Amino acid sequence: MIAFVRGEVAAVTLSSAVLEVGGVGLELMCTPGTLATLRVGRPATLPTSMVVREDSLTIFGFLDDDEKSIFEIVQTASGVGPKVAQAIVAVMSPDDVRRAITTEDVKALTRVPGIGQKGAQRIILELKDRIGPPVGVHHPASAAVPATEAWRDQVQQGLVGLGWSAKESEKAVEAVAPDAGDAPDVGALLRAALRALSKA
Repeated sequence: MIAFVRGEVAAVTLSSAVLEVGGVGLELMCTPGTLATLRVGRPATLPTSMVVREDSLTIFGFLDDDEKSIFEIVQTASGVGPKVAQAIVAVMSPDDVRRAITTEDVKALTRVPGIGQKGAQRIILELKDRIGPPVGVHHPASAAVPATEAWRDQVQQGLVGLGWSAKESEKAVEAVAPDAGDAPDVGALLRAALRALSKA
């Protein structure tokens, strides 16, 4: 099991980052909020979770251990694979997930692309006794992005990556633009955009 990866950020794409570790580039699948904290050429340490399938081997990278543990716990619910688990941590902070499950907030979970009413109820039923209460850690879903407008691309690409069309994503980005301010928080803006889309 690869528990974490430490190395220089060699590249950042729309859905992944490549970290150079001892001359080898490891590609980590990450949420937009995590990617927003990475800078090419700078060192980074990301907790990771390795998902092995018959035809693939994928490493997921996270902001911190709390996000990683939520990603791994939600996959123990039937019907939740790594893609949906990653969408959950992209849209909700770890405490939001714990709160939604412990308070049986089906609506909060159905905001995640790929989770319908039945799926949300199943996640609550199966994880309620295991997820634990919110721990009260403030989650900087992403550090402020220096280039003020860079957040637009990141949020839009994040939405497209989660299954929304380019047109819908653009509309949602415009809807949350007034909230961006001088130091945009990509994770928070992504969640706000998803809320706007789920209302539409």
